[in-house]
Amino acid sequence: MDLVRIGNSRRIRIPKLIEQCGLGGTVQLRVDRDRLIVSPDRAPRQGWEETFQAAGAAASDRLVLDSMPPNRFDIEEWDW
Repeated sequence: MDLVRIGNSRRIRIPKLIEQCGLGGTVQLRVDRDRLIVSPDRAPRQGWEETFQAAGAAASDRLVLDSMPPNRFDIEEWDW
């Protein structure tokens, strides 16, 4: 695959790969070491709600901080 120069920029034409990967109209680009990673554009935390729902509620869920004794900061510096 050749890089095509356009002014000070370069481009790669990859229409078949875009179709094969099922990428939409926008993508995210990032560099990882010496690789250019192209991935579908997704909203931050997309799918988290469904994952939490699928995990279900746990009877043993509790706040860890409630079971810890107060430290010096809690006693001397924290102001409610």
